[in-house]
Amino acid sequence: VGYDRKYYATFNLRQLNNFFIGYLILLCLWLVVLVVLAGKLHNNPISWRGDSALDDGKEVTLDLSKGMYDAGDHMKFGFPMAFTGTVLSWTILEYGDQMKAAQHLTPAIDSLKWITDYLVNAHPSENVLYIQVGNPKDDHACWERPEDMKEKRPLTQVNTSTPGTEVAAETAAALASASLVFKSSDSAYSSLLLKHAEQLFHFADAFRASYSLSIPEVQQFYNSTGYKDELLWAAAWLYHATQDQTYLNYVTVENGQAFAEWGDPTWFSWDNKLAGTQVICFSVTI
Repeated sequence: VGYDRKYYATFNLRQLNNFFIGYLILLCLWLVVLVVLAGKLHNNPISWRGDSALDDGKEVTLDLSKGMYDAGDHMKFGFPMAFTGTVLSWTILEYGDQMKAAQHLTPAIDSLKWITDYLVNAHPSENVLYIQVGNPKDDHACWERPEDMKEKRPLTQVNTSTPGTEVAAETAAALASASLVFKSSDSAYSSLLLKHAEQLFHFADAFRASYSLSIPEVQQFYNSTGYKDELLWAAAWLYHATQDQTYLNYVTVENGQAFAEWGDPTWFSWDNKLAGTQVICFSVTI
């Protein structure tokens, strides 16, 4: 069969170009993640980053040194960090083979575990979740390297008296989705993540209140517009991780009509997960 040599060459150059673009995007994303890592760093290729935030959580005898800083700040905001963990898990589950071919699967999994280790430690009991480390006003007023931090690092938590449904549910989604990533490689760790995920979901559902109302200070930074989407998002991931029909019923029967806005979501972000919930429900039930 004959072929057009010019077309064939162009096609392969395009393929090669797309490969390098994809590789560079993955490399840049990986480097961004490495830049914002907190805690005691091991074999970090970023030469100008060192250990930081090693005492985070010590006043309540918790190790909250890991996790990731928010943007160029030294804050640890649990809500967007948990969402990052959920989406990173989803990415690994969907595109793990391609990431492995590009030699970026292991760094992605390592980055995910840096987040989940922090989230597990931030959940010391069933109905308590530490959602923030640092004072955002003080932090934003100070420009310094995290390695040089000397200011106090206050902790903020949600609990039965000060509930925060969306951040607890998002953390549940992060840990449930991550449990799937580690299921074959580290079953004990996967089970630990799933245990915390289920506890956090039940806490979020039993004590329904927006963390933006319970803790008004967060409104200036990661204000939530509602918690219904996080409850459905977490339940969808828990169904994916457990195949427990009660979680699917929670999304599609008990709360679907009131919360889901089936067919209407127009965007997907750390504040609105309805579109993602519909994709997950579709993918795990077809």
